Parts: sequence; structure tokens; C-alpha cells
Amino acid sequence: MPGVQIPAATERLLATTVACPDCDLLQTVSPLPPGAKARCARCNRVLAKQPAGPHDLPLALALAALIVFIIANTSPLMDLSVVGRTASTTIPGGAVQMWQEGQRITGVLVAFCAVIAPAGYLTFMLTLLLAARRSPVPHWAGLMLRWVHHFEIWSMLEVMLLGILVALIKIAELATVQAGIGMYAVGLLVLLFPAIYVTFDSRELWRRLEWYDGELPPQAATEAAAAEMA
Repeated sequence: MPGVQIPAATERLLATTVACPDCDLLQTVSPLPPGAKARCARCNRVLAKQPAGPHDLPLALALAALIVFIIANTSPLMDLSVVGRTASTTIPGGAVQMWQEGQRITGVLVAFCAVIAPAGYLTFMLTLLLAARRSPVPHWAGLMLRWVHHFEIWSMLEVMLLGILVALIKIAELATVQAGIGMYAVGLLVLLFPAIYVTFDSRELWRRLEWYDGELPPQAATEAAAAEMA
């Protein structure tokens, strides 16, 4: 809180003990200034980071990604012209076409990694960012934080985009190919998803989660005390 001096004892209370994902070393991470990172003392793995951007930047990026995601799944990826015949398809349409042609495993993987997983990631992320505007954050946000991580791993838009570009190069000599709006939208999503990840502070959200027994987390209690002192 501006204008309020936080005692050293309170700062130690806000510090968290984490285990390094690589070497399992237990370490205490104190509150970080904007733009700072905490690294493991043993293996130099990044344990925590504090984004330096505006507080509402992740929410703005997530809303923009949702709009672009809808465009990417409703607009044609490309227009293919061969001997006077023209065809186009969307991402969901391509997955359905693979299913109908007998490539069911590939169709399911494309639908999950390019449509379902990114949609789940954006839905859960928007819910978390809206819940983060409350104080304290509801305890159910902890479960959503875990699901966001899983959806993030399975969102493989960049792999799909790379596969499309390879296919375009191979068929460029046999047909006339023009990139559609969906192609540009997918390319923009490939940039927006990492931007959301970089600006989203999951460690701060974990610290503010309301406990299941109804008690306030240490930081929320400190903010409430500081507000009374102001």
C-alpha cells in the first residue's frame, strides 16, 4: 500500500517457500520488485518472476486473444485453386474432414490441440483474471490455476501453423494458394498466448487465494491492516 511501511516481520510472512522443479532444493522467495526474477541457488532455474507491465495487461491480452481465436476458427485458413476449382476450410472444418476421410486419430488431435485446448485455456484464464480482481481470491481459483497449466501445455497452435506452412510450400507448385484471414489470426494467436503467459503472475494469485477454512491469506490480512492504518 502506498505510504505504508511494511514491517520486516510482515515481509518475512509474505515470503514463500518453494521447491525447485529441477533439483528439489527448498528455498524462500521474498516479494519481488517489478521485472525481477528469483533463481535457484543450486541450478539457476527461474523459481518466480514479477511482471513489470500494467496490472490489467494480462486481462486485455486475454480478451484480445479470445476475439482473435473466434476469428481464427470461423474464417478460412486459405483458398486453394486447382484447374479452376476453388476450396477453403477452417480449423474445425479441417478436423472434421480428417475424421470423415478415416484419419480419425489425427482429426481428434487437431481438434483438441488447435480448438479445445486453446478455448479451455482462454476460458479459464479469463475467469482467473476476473476472479483476481476480488480480494481475497476465491479458493476455487486454485483448481483453475492447475487446469490452466494443463491447457497451456496442450495448446499447440504454433505446431499447427508450422505444419500448414510446410504443406503450403509443398503444394505451391501444384496449385494457387492464398492465405485467408484465419491464417493471419492463427499467427497473431501464436504471439498473444506467450504474451499472456509472460505478463500473468500466477505466484501472486496463489498468495491471495482464500483458504478453504474461510481465513484470509497473509497478504490479504496485511492489506486490510494497512488500509485501516491509512
